[in-house]
Amino acid sequence: MTVMVNDPRTLHDRLVEQPRLSGLALAPDGTRLVASVQTLDDAGTRYVSELWEVDPAGERDPRLVTGSRRGDHAPAFTADGTLLVLSDRGPQESPGAALWALSDQGEAERTAHHPGGLSAFTVAARSRTLAWTAALLPGAADARTHGDLLQQRARSGVTAVLYEATPTRADGVDLGPAEPHTFVRRGDAPPVDAGAQGLAGAGDMALSPDGTVVACTRAPTSAAPDTNVVVIADASTGVERRTFSRPGHQYYQPCFTADGSRLICQRQREETWDTEWRATLVALDPASGEETDLLPDFDNWPWPGRAILSPVPGDTTLWFTGDEQGHRPVFRRDPDGTVTRLTASGAYSSLCVTPDGSTLYALRSALDSPPRAVRLDAGKPDQQPAFLRAPGDLGPLPGTLTEVHTTGDDGFALRAWLVLPEGAGPDNPSPLLVEAHGGPQGSWSDWPWQWNPWPFAARGYAVLLPDPALSSGYGQRMQERGRGDYGGRPYRDVLALTDAALARPDLDASRTALAGWSYGGYLANRAATLTDRFRALVSHAGLWNLEAFQGDTDLHTYFREIFGDPRTRRERYEADSPHFDAANLTTPTLIVHGGKDYRVPVGQSLALHHDLQRQDVPTKFLYFPDETHGIEAPNHLRLVYETALNFLDHHVRGEEFRRPGLL
Repeated sequence: MTVMVNDPRTLHDRLVEQPRLSGLALAPDGTRLVASVQTLDDAGTRYVSELWEVDPAGERDPRLVTGSRRGDHAPAFTADGTLLVLSDRGPQESPGAALWALSDQGEAERTAHHPGGLSAFTVAARSRTLAWTAALLPGAADARTHGDLLQQRARSGVTAVLYEATPTRADGVDLGPAEPHTFVRRGDAPPVDAGAQGLAGAGDMALSPDGTVVACTRAPTSAAPDTNVVVIADASTGVERRTFSRPGHQYYQPCFTADGSRLICQRQREETWDTEWRATLVALDPASGEETDLLPDFDNWPWPGRAILSPVPGDTTLWFTGDEQGHRPVFRRDPDGTVTRLTASGAYSSLCVTPDGSTLYALRSALDSPPRAVRLDAGKPDQQPAFLRAPGDLGPLPGTLTEVHTTGDDGFALRAWLVLPEGAGPDNPSPLLVEAHGGPQGSWSDWPWQWNPWPFAARGYAVLLPDPALSSGYGQRMQERGRGDYGGRPYRDVLALTDAALARPDLDASRTALAGWSYGGYLANRAATLTDRFRALVSHAGLWNLEAFQGDTDLHTYFREIFGDPRTRRERYEADSPHFDAANLTTPTLIVHGGKDYRVPVGQSLALHHDLQRQDVPTKFLYFPDETHGIEAPNHLRLVYETALNFLDHHVRGEEFRRPGLL
């Protein structure tokens, strides 16, 4: 790879300002390809969605979709080629996102709305049936009553919620009091309610190609917190026909085969005390109730991302993505069960297939490339894609990308990505920043907008991106070797990869730091109590007191399945909770956390901050009252990079700390 040059003080600004490709939608005849792009608003304080036409042939420059407005999102094409979008462009007396149809002439027509707005929708491949997710307050039998109750609450200034079960929070938002429902409309008929999705319902829906059947997932309840339900209902009446569930498993991202005879879902079994995480694709037969594992011998996971199915009736070919050795290839599963990897490198998402099943469109990213729109042959193994013209080109990057390999203490082969800054060499060894990823099920495979390595490379740091035990893309053995050992083998794997990287003559072993977000923040906190080898640590939304965490996180049931009830099964808490070893804290630490983080509540960082100060350890706490588990606001993201870079420069390179101007 060619070494490129950037101004080291501005790369993180460019990164924040960069248009972000986030999704693709293909017309049913394959002639129109629409890309969703996140861009800064006029004030530069938030990201808003724009819709762009991308030439599927890759010859014409992209252009804004005719008639679209900033804020239009979630594009999808109906069977007749009409482009539908969610948008809040409607009248002030009807706030919230509605469903709008955009014509080729630029005219927009509102086609579906609901008091408070729609949160998701889907279309039937060969009919005029639509399904959408919208909420109903307790006591509301229909949309009209729901709207009246919404107005009553608003006039009364009431925001209270009366919970009668869990969960109460999910993914950074408070749930309720309204519960998501699935609504279906066939042609010009009035919409029918096909049932509630649960308070944590995420709008996971599918319609059969002929529009006669709707499928959706119903979220777990406090009675079965590790199990969700797939509901199949009549699209004309909303009457439930069949349900699918399996104790201890959850189903996601349903889609119907081209003939409507099978429903394909991703099925996950999350980690427990005795079993490791596992994900696969299954086929559900609505007629017989039979469930078939479609990937019984596939050692990695069809995860994340939605599988897409052949649009040709009678053809059961499907395509999916899944992490593999630091990449996320596109895989093809043939009707006989044969699985073929179609891409040689990179991380793919947002797959679309042409009507004849011969061509795929997707977004491709990598650790050295933001997402770009590409075209692929739907059957060719280990290919390189054809790149299309679309927004989102960041330009040259300030260094090179290579790999580091070693073995764990159990002999398991380990690997990591290593970003080398411009000018690194034996005569000018670079300081090293180790970045631990979140998860723990996850991988450094695609382009990150948060904790991207290149702003640090622009400042002269080499950046190691390790995939330790529990990372995805290395087979089930990688899960087995880390199960129930959060602060053990994954931590040792990170150190083993760090040692392997530091054996290089172009890295300076005396100037190192470790940073991480979420589970990676936990590993940084773990390192803070187990080693003094790093000159600085950065903990973003990291776990500190595991016992307090399991009762406060929105994933408390999931976490307790892994660690057990602390009242009766304390061994894993006592082995892996860093707070027990707070007396060992000596390394200067920067803490980053959002006040509305429900995944890792801010109390974890507050407790860490108190313990660091009690130990008289140099520390800074970058607190964002309005952020959740990740940092979303553009100017806040700038501050994370600027503060972290200046903190590292101070403690790793001995420079004077520069307090960011806005702080």
